[in-house]
Amino acid sequence: MAELGAHLTAASAGDDRPSIFEAVAQDSLMAAVKPALQHLVKVLAESNPDRYSFLWHWFDEIYVLLDLLLQQHYLARCSASFSENFYSLKRIPVGDCRQQPLATAGLPKRQHWKSLLLLVLVPYLKGKLEKLVSSLREEDEYSIHPPSSSWKRFYRAFLAAYPFVNMTWEGWFLIQQLCYILGKAQHHSPMLQLAGVRLVRLTAEDIQALEKKLAGGTSNQTCSIKTQVQSAVRKALGGIAFSLSTGLSVSVFFLQFLDWWYSSENQETIKSLTALPTPPPPVHLDHEASSALLPKLKTVCPLCRKIRVNATALSTSGFVFCYRCVYNYVKTHQRCPITGYATELQHLVKLYSPES
Repeated sequence: MAELGAHLTAASAGDDRPSIFEAVAQDSLMAAVKPALQHLVKVLAESNPDRYSFLWHWFDEIYVLLDLLLQQHYLARCSASFSENFYSLKRIPVGDCRQQPLATAGLPKRQHWKSLLLLVLVPYLKGKLEKLVSSLREEDEYSIHPPSSSWKRFYRAFLAAYPFVNMTWEGWFLIQQLCYILGKAQHHSPMLQLAGVRLVRLTAEDIQALEKKLAGGTSNQTCSIKTQVQSAVRKALGGIAFSLSTGLSVSVFFLQFLDWWYSSENQETIKSLTALPTPPPPVHLDHEASSALLPKLKTVCPLCRKIRVNATALSTSGFVFCYRCVYNYVKTHQRCPITGYATELQHLVKLYSPES
């Protein structure tokens, strides 16, 4: 323990090398922003499905485009990602050069594009893979769209191997962080190593150069039309990215609070504090339309018009269907078949009779 403390002290005492606490803190910053934004979009979609449901349906794609624009702006302007710049860090190419380039100089093209792809594309693909595995497990558990015999073996092997692949991935990051703490590695994250860069603290010269670049740089010279158009487009994209980054900088602590508030550890406390009586039926529900959709017998599914099998209720509306019918409908349309309320697969609640 004393040796580990000595290594931590030595690492934090360096002039340019950030401590493990700074490195991990900047990593967790963007990880807290996405869930909080996702919850805000979900609230909007549930409050007004007709207008905002597309935001929830395409949230991952919209977020990755905004993230791409934001990270590109900061990498080009500050040689750092948004979260790294927030903690006064920058990226420099890996090498033995004693003279570090200024943050305003930007990264070499190779390191720049590697950094951009690893910052934006890897988290997006990882999130999509996790959703795919979760969906496949749910379909496999309830035998919805079972795979054909030719793919069944591969299908099962993929679901069985994914936890070990994910454990290897997370273990890779943990080992890299331990090596960084003990001074055996220049990077706390494998993504930095793959990008060919390392993190250092901003110097006084970097801060002065960034302030000058933000305030000045308006030398008007005679340029061609093509150059002027490129400059205008670059300024417009930079303005959008700057407004996004400014908004994130102001609201980042609020977003972290939302992420903490809606975390799984606090759900029981939140439920006890916000417990409300059962809400009344939907006010805007057209009774004539609903009477046409709803069967007269309560044991009949409104979708297939047959006796319900594996009765499942939607927590958003309270209506009961066959599990397979409502699963396929909600997965395709993301709404309740009767009320039109925005609904996700997580809102399906299986009902068990006393006989079963």
